Amino acid sequence: MPLSARGLAALVGCVWLCISIAAQAQSAAGSPASRNLPFPLNAPPGFHVDLVSNRVGGARFIAVAPNGDILVAEISRGIVVAVHPGAPPDGQPTLVAGGLALPNAVAFRGNDLYIAVWSGVVVIRDYPRGIGSPRVLFDDMPRNADHNARALALDPNGEIFISSGSDCNICQEQDPRLATILHYGSDGRGGRIHASGLRNASGLAFDARGRLWAVVNQRDNLAPDHTDLPPEELDLIQQGGNYGWPTTYPDGNKRLPSPEFPGASTEGILPTTLNFQAHSAPLQAVFYNAAQFPDRLRGALFVAFHGSWNREPPTGYKVVAVTFQNGSPARTEDFLTGWLTSDRRVHGRPVGVAVAADGSLYVSDDTGYLFRVRYGD
Repeated sequence: MPLSARGLAALVGCVWLCISIAAQAQSAAGSPASRNLPFPLNAPPGFHVDLVSNRVGGARFIAVAPNGDILVAEISRGIVVAVHPGAPPDGQPTLVAGGLALPNAVAFRGNDLYIAVWSGVVVIRDYPRGIGSPRVLFDDMPRNADHNARALALDPNGEIFISSGSDCNICQEQDPRLATILHYGSDGRGGRIHASGLRNASGLAFDARGRLWAVVNQRDNLAPDHTDLPPEELDLIQQGGNYGWPTTYPDGNKRLPSPEFPGASTEGILPTTLNFQAHSAPLQAVFYNAAQFPDRLRGALFVAFHGSWNREPPTGYKVVAVTFQNGSPARTEDFLTGWLTSDRRVHGRPVGVAVAADGSLYVSDDTGYLFRVRYGD
């Protein structure tokens, strides 16, 4: 029996209502490949987010092994674990190394796994056959009480660059090796200051040109504008460069004397290369040199923003992409969000980022999750 005009209109309205409800449900749950997430995460169109593991409590920095394992440092437990591709999210990761003091960063050179700990670096040769046999490469770093979660980067020759954070929010350090990036030879010898004036170079990464970059957590409690000053930093690191902490702080494209050091000179102090929102707390950073993601993101720097702890309103709690133009950072865009909701609820705090051989991006969350972001069907 044919429908009346009123009946047809009602049917069309019902169809549109059903489509709208379905779309809202899918938006809340993520893409169809993202419904196993513990909370909604939002990526740009065409991207899918999968839960890889919910068994990595206290997860910090991550690295992908040549065999595809995802290595995760669990700083609070003093261990490094491996999550195997294809394992169920609730599967128990494999213990790779234990009894470590504040393991934070992990990196591979070939099959050798380097782990940054409180006093330096330990190495597991020939991963995975060397599992359980870490050996100390060097352990002469100052064991500061604050900002002691080390970042780590290896150049193509195996030279080691490692962060040595400050021991305070704002002070004149007694040990010149604090608030620096240190450089060691591939054999772990000859540790020396590579760059200074870096309160906490919390993430280190080499780009495709072989240049070293650092994301920097700047100071807290800068009067009168703690909310928006000073910005966090992305710095192109120069050997011997001084980046100004503690006597100066960044403001726009210049550095100004800190209130605690009113007569400080800014002469010879290097400016930031790019500023991030104050108190975003950037942590691990990785350049995307794979081919899976769209062209505009190739060569981009992905940075995990851990999120603020004393800013109102809170900020960070996301992964951003810094895109480059002619070798210089051009703009920052949100890439993965959802840890911080519009009503200021916090689901977790992203920490680590790493690129897999297939071009997927892995992201760790220190509340115990490991996610995979992929593009396409």
